[in-house]
Amino acid sequence: MKDNSLLKRLRSLGFSLFETGETEDVNLTLADVVKSKDLRLWEGFPVVLATSAENGHFDYTKTVDCLKRESDKLILASLTAMSLALYKALNLKFLWADTLARSLNVDRRKELEAYFNLLKKGQDLKVAGRSMSSERLKSVFNSYFKKADQNLNDYLCAKEELGLEYALSQVFPPKQKELFLKKLKGEALTKTEKEYFSRTVKKKVHALANADLHRLSRRLLE
Repeated sequence: MKDNSLLKRLRSLGFSLFETGETEDVNLTLADVVKSKDLRLWEGFPVVLATSAENGHFDYTKTVDCLKRESDKLILASLTAMSLALYKALNLKFLWADTLARSLNVDRRKELEAYFNLLKKGQDLKVAGRSMSSERLKSVFNSYFKKADQNLNDYLCAKEELGLEYALSQVFPPKQKELFLKKLKGEALTKTEKEYFSRTVKKKVHALANADLHRLSRRLLE
């Protein structure tokens, strides 16, 4: 690990073993992890991928474009398949991960399933010609999503909150979302906020609570 700039960028993207640095281009950083050939950084690839994708900054095609050598592009594909298999083995549900998995070619999807089976059995994986420990991958991933005595379940709760924030942002403008959350938490509203909530936000809440609308929306997404 000779590139201190890379280490700082990784720290800013969630790989907190390293010093804090300014946020850099996610796709370029992931490409640099691929090119590093550093097994320790490869073990952290699932961490950086998940953090970046959850923030909406990851673009697989752009990461591929950052790589000139075909051999590096193949390594990226294998590390991505390994990461997706790891999330699946840990029972983590990411919408972007499902989309990314479907975008892989047939060979990579087979590779993903092979990695998943090995991870479930706790056996070593062969990723881009390098041996990687299943238990080590799980441990590294879990450790970066723990704070103090928190466990993975705490991370999942935080993820659910992030998902709620995102969903609310699709329905409510910032001020309306703020009032929705204040009301939900039982926080006191000013007279003006109460009037605005009753006049505007409450109507949307009623619509969201409509069972038929919810059922039809689910059907459209199937």
